[in-house]
Amino acid sequence: MKIKITAAILLSMLFTVSCTDLDEQLYDQVEDGNFGNTTKEIDALVGGAYSSLRGFSDAISNNYPTCEYVFFLNEVVSDEATIPTRGTNWYDGGQYQDAQKHTWKADNRMILSAWRYNYTGIAKINAIIYQINKSSLTDKAKEPIFAELKALRAYYYYNLLDLFGNVPIVTNFEDTDLPTNSTRKQVYDFVEKELTDAIPFLNPNPVYSKLTRNVAYSILARLYLNSEAFIGQARWQDCIEMCQKVTGYSLTPDFFANFVTENQTSPEIIFAIPYDSKAGTVGNYMNSMSAHYNQKLAISAIPNNYPWSANGMCAQPGVYSAFADTDKRKKCMLQGDQINLATGSVIMMDNGEPLTYTENLTSLEDAKENEGVRLAKYEMKAGEQWERDHDFVLIRYSEILMMQAECYVRLGSPDLARPFVQQVAARAGEELPATIDLAFINQELLKEFTFEGRRRTDNIRFGTFFEPWWSKGTTEKYRAIFPIPSTVMTTNKNLKQNPGYPQS
Repeated sequence: MKIKITAAILLSMLFTVSCTDLDEQLYDQVEDGNFGNTTKEIDALVGGAYSSLRGFSDAISNNYPTCEYVFFLNEVVSDEATIPTRGTNWYDGGQYQDAQKHTWKADNRMILSAWRYNYTGIAKINAIIYQINKSSLTDKAKEPIFAELKALRAYYYYNLLDLFGNVPIVTNFEDTDLPTNSTRKQVYDFVEKELTDAIPFLNPNPVYSKLTRNVAYSILARLYLNSEAFIGQARWQDCIEMCQKVTGYSLTPDFFANFVTENQTSPEIIFAIPYDSKAGTVGNYMNSMSAHYNQKLAISAIPNNYPWSANGMCAQPGVYSAFADTDKRKKCMLQGDQINLATGSVIMMDNGEPLTYTENLTSLEDAKENEGVRLAKYEMKAGEQWERDHDFVLIRYSEILMMQAECYVRLGSPDLARPFVQQVAARAGEELPATIDLAFINQELLKEFTFEGRRRTDNIRFGTFFEPWWSKGTTEKYRAIFPIPSTVMTTNKNLKQNPGYPQS
């Protein structure tokens, strides 16, 4: 029997598998029982599961985690970022404007990309679990392998829980029946159980870019931090307890060391997606999605020594000014005059005006080319290609500290929160206020994790998601989760659309 990575059930839900690996060999079709019997073969299979984190692109949708669809979805529906239409650029059927205004529909391509990214990763893992289960390994030898794979699958399901809520739970590669929705509570319970069951078999030590106990504890901490928003049950103390189990990490003294090209050496990064363009990885081009087309002139004095940029995502008005000038993290954004390194003068745009980034935006529908402060968190340097080599950070130790601080405040013990948030603020060069309250925590989360793809979840937890902000009115409560994509609903009639959205 030939095992293909895509089964009928996955095709029916538009799950398409494609991946690029660093070190592991890829196997998309293997003989039953003849593969997965040696350490090298097992490593190749498990490596394929991790490679799915880098996403894929096909004729249906663009599904890279750092791209203008998956990553931008969480950003542009938050109070942190926006993608304004600039002349004829970045309109794209109004999908970014709809995201900003919180008027998205089920046919928004960003929503489809987020769905397919996560379910494709799940599909790949289900296929690998099936293959290893058919191997000649003993049950005892399979246990730690299955634990790692199921914990990685739980990461994808956590994303789906956060984004879509009521999603199908698909774990059996051989099951070809069209699935039905599970409730958000059922998905929540599934994620929790998969992680807690896996933890005893996971590596207890820090291992870069692998699903270890520390990573599992971190995902559980996120689950408990957002438990009230997800299922209406607060679990602040449980979040603290998971954070306290995370060991072996520390804040790197230089905040930006987490985002340099060789960021794999940071002692702060708990989980990341590795990239190496020389090894053939693709999809890591987020740094070119924000800056102006001519930003390359400010990065290298040598012509064509830095890639073209797309002049897209920028900070919403008010984000840049939320930082004190003394806050070292403020340099994660580009503002003001951009200097041509070859001439020493301000770069000129094609319309003859200077490239000076302003925090103000004229409008969402017709912004000027230079309006909006730009993303500059990950290192940009001369000689880079379109595909960047920095690893994409998913979980940092500063998040572990901030989760504990927030939970202590929510439990009515702000004094216990102070030592945790103090570490984060001190690195930024900032003093703490006399009172640590939720308003301060919310602002500190904005500044610490700017453009890291997590602000939407924070907005929902703090309740600000539903309040008006720039170019957005009041948001209906049901929009705390996205609709199931319309193409998925059309293909699988067993699914029910999320409440509040049209069912057809």
